[in-house]
Order: sequence, then C-alpha cells, then structure tokens
Amino acid sequence: MTSQFLWVIFPYLCIAVFIVGHIFRYRHDQFGWTAKSSEFIEKKQLMIGSLLFHIGIFPVILGHVAGLGIPKEWTRAMGVSDHMYHIGAVWGGGFFGVVTLAGMIILTSRRFTNSNVRHLSSASDLIVNTFLLVIVILGVYSSLITNTMTPGFDYRSTISIWFRSLLILQPQAEFMASVPIAFKLHILTGFLIFAMWPFTRLVHVWSVPLNYVGRSYILYRKDKRN
Repeated sequence: MTSQFLWVIFPYLCIAVFIVGHIFRYRHDQFGWTAKSSEFIEKKQLMIGSLLFHIGIFPVILGHVAGLGIPKEWTRAMGVSDHMYHIGAVWGGGFFGVVTLAGMIILTSRRFTNSNVRHLSSASDLIVNTFLLVIVILGVYSSLITNTMTPGFDYRSTISIWFRSLLILQPQAEFMASVPIAFKLHILTGFLIFAMWPFTRLVHVWSVPLNYVGRSYILYRKDKRN
C-alpha cells in the first residue's frame, strides 16, 4: 500500500495539482503572476547565483528528459554503449548539477541572510528556495555518489521504466522497490515542488515576454528646464 501511494497516487496527485493549480491561478490571480524581483535591493549575489543556476539547470533538465524518456535500447541502436552513457550521465550531469548547486546556495543564502531581501520574501519564497536547494543536493549526491557507489544499480532499468509507465497510465510501482533512498527522496521532493509550483512565484517561468520583441523603444529626454 505504501509503495502504491508513493509511486502511483502521489505522483498523479502532484501532477493534477500542478495543472489545476495553474489554471486556477491564471484565471483568478493574474496580477500575482510575477517574480517580484529583489534586484533593486541586492544585485551582485543575485546576478552570480542566477547565472550559475541557469547555466546548470538547462543541461540538467535535458539530461533528465533524455535519461527518463529515452529507453536504453534506443541509445544502443544509435551506437552509444551503456558504459559511455553512464560516464556521460554521471560526470556530465554531475558537473552541471554542481554548477546548479553553487547557484542555488548563493541564491538561498542571499534570501535568508540579507535582511532586506528576507523582509521582501514571503513564507512561500523561503520554502521554495529551501526545497529547490534540497532537491539539487539530493540530485548531485545521487548522480556523483549513489550512482558510483551502488554496484549493479541502473536507473534506466528501474526509475526510467517506472516513470514512462506513469506517462502511459500503466504505473508499475514495483520498479522502484530496489532504488536507493537518495534517488527516491530526489524524486519525491521533485514531485512535491511541482505540486507547490502554481501557488508560488515559480509561475513566472511561464511568462515569456515575447511582446517585448516588437514593442517600440521607450525614449527618455532630459528636462532642459533643470
């Protein structure tokens, strides 16, 4: 029963909250759909932390999509051996994971230790920052430590198959039974942040300012009377 809840009910519940929550928030709280930037309070740490985080997170996301969504039979057919894939996933993913972690440490430290930034932050901001930091730590640990210190474990033969079974609505929780605890915690906290997403400022990632491309320039003219 616990296994069914953790690896079937809980993921679907988080996905449902993610979808319904976004629809509700967009329809009833569009003016709250903002990042509430604190750049005017402190800029240096924000710039460094944000740069590191974004440099690392995009390759990490692509790595997750490839690792979870592409069966190992497909990569073998493309001439990529399991060993080659493993080396790339561990060290490539580990490197970008560490870059992401460095960015998250700076951003989280800034939010908690800078009194002005913390005063501007809501409780949800602090919780989200903490959760993201924990998720990244667990991900880096799983990639660099658990992957190399657990002989015989292959996440593409366990986690990936389980994840794809969720997508086709034929969940197979039994594939998660032998997964190391670090990976399990990483997955559960990851789904939890998806459930929290619609109710936090994370929603701003969907606000791509495409209208700025064709918008006219704003002209500033000096007042000659002064």
